Amino acid sequence: MKVTHAEMVISAVKPEQYPDSTLPEFALAGRSNVGKSSFINKMINRKNLARTSSKPGKTQTLNFYLINESLYFVDVPGYGFAKVSKQEREAWGKMIETYLTTREQLRAVILIVDLRHSPTKDDVMMYEFLKHYDIPAIIIATKADKIPKGKWQKHLKVVRETLNIVDGDELVLFSAETGQGKDEAWAVLQRFI
Repeated sequence: MKVTHAEMVISAVKPEQYPDSTLPEFALAGRSNVGKSSFINKMINRKNLARTSSKPGKTQTLNFYLINESLYFVDVPGYGFAKVSKQEREAWGKMIETYLTTREQLRAVILIVDLRHSPTKDDVMMYEFLKHYDIPAIIIATKADKIPKGKWQKHLKVVRETLNIVDGDELVLFSAETGQGKDEAWAVLQRFI
């Protein structure tokens, strides 16, 4: 997809703040600092529409990005970040769960995992949550540029087996640095639109 327009529309914490729209939405989930914002920026060819930070826990709201007036990326707070209070983490969890389980416009969740490491317990829990609620998942194994090409398949196998990916859910090798997997990711998204 050629992206000609992308804008951050709103940061929301409750349903009444979500955009009043019927456009398809794709939520981005993943642990803190895994590269959700970098994924958005690479997909839309922008340097920093989605703010990236070396500090985990930067995203604390549901951030709605309108792409080409035809779909939304919804960046949700990362999980597994320990430097916020338990109360704050629970509030984020409730906010994310409400969005994922009630939003009719949600077409799929883009679950971002780090290809260099086996998916975390939190990644597995998130994937199981999506399967429990019958929410389609697109797994993006990012940071492919940090691993020699000859080892990609071995690492993808670890991701596939650790998450126990079911038939119908896609696994895409991706790098926000090189653009590896960008066209494939757009092709997968198109099928949900």
